[in-house]
Amino acid sequence: MLKTLIMNGSKKGIGLALSLFTLAALSFLMGCKTQEGRKESGSKTLRLAVIPMGTTHEFWKAIHAGAKKAADELGVEIIWKGPLKEDDRNEQIQIVETMMDSGVDALILTPLDDRALMPPVAEARARGIPTVIFNTALKGDDFIAYVSTDNWKGGVLAAERIGTLMGGKGKLILIRIIEGVEGNRQREEGFLQTIRSRFPGISILSDNQYAGITTETAYQTTENLLARFHDVEAIFTPNESTTFGCLRALQDHGLAGKVIHVGFDSSKKLIEALEKNELMGLVLQDPVRMGYDSIRTAVARLRGEPYETRIDTGVFLATPENMNQPEIRRLLIPDLSILNR
Repeated sequence: MLKTLIMNGSKKGIGLALSLFTLAALSFLMGCKTQEGRKESGSKTLRLAVIPMGTTHEFWKAIHAGAKKAADELGVEIIWKGPLKEDDRNEQIQIVETMMDSGVDALILTPLDDRALMPPVAEARARGIPTVIFNTALKGDDFIAYVSTDNWKGGVLAAERIGTLMGGKGKLILIRIIEGVEGNRQREEGFLQTIRSRFPGISILSDNQYAGITTETAYQTTENLLARFHDVEAIFTPNESTTFGCLRALQDHGLAGKVIHVGFDSSKKLIEALEKNELMGLVLQDPVRMGYDSIRTAVARLRGEPYETRIDTGVFLATPENMNQPEIRRLLIPDLSILNR
């Protein structure tokens, strides 16, 4: 009898323990869901930090416009903050850390260095703050998604344009940007591999000069290269600042339109040069979509909704011949009016 009571009591104790364990597990799961979803109730609005490489180029303004459009549609807040100089890795790391400490719900980051930004992104993950990487890649797997142009394909498009215009023979120069940025490297290497494999009759005079991140340093780099290589017939510049700096140098030497020049990204001055055939091509990204998709991806994660972990936002080639087509025009002159509201 006593043994039966003890056994029954044990069963009740076990049942009670299991019930308590179940409640604890449910509470834990709900807590995790709240942490991951950053519950939006009452006055709580999701806050997302968008951290570009810089803020001055037209490309970054278009990213900002796309991010703001998505934020307005989704009812979230974005904090737009980038380093003053596009090669200041330490400042970008400090911005990431400051944003984490301020309690943002997610980071949307384009890393200035594909390795140097790994530790702060890993820390963000440890704190339960998801990171979306956009525009250029980051090593490791501590981020939740990557939203970008196919930068390799962008380099291929530039090589095909230049190689065709050169008739498969002649002498060209590649001007690089800065070291450590994976997106830049993909453009440059995609360009070089395509030239070497598809246009073996083209000689590469220089492919190891870095122009830095300003128009002025790109101008000076081009000046130096023109002084060394008087017989250059074509130049590829893989971003907005290198393209404009090189264009200015070619204009000052009376070579704009004579030397085949294909660049990357868009601005008012570059569009004018394309119209005048001083530029024979601009490889275009879709920065508005990049900013837009990055915000939507982060918010989907925070709200527990499905999302894509890899988004290719497209790459296109604008030429003097197709620049007035509606789709190309939209990319050449993105709508930034939302930034003035």
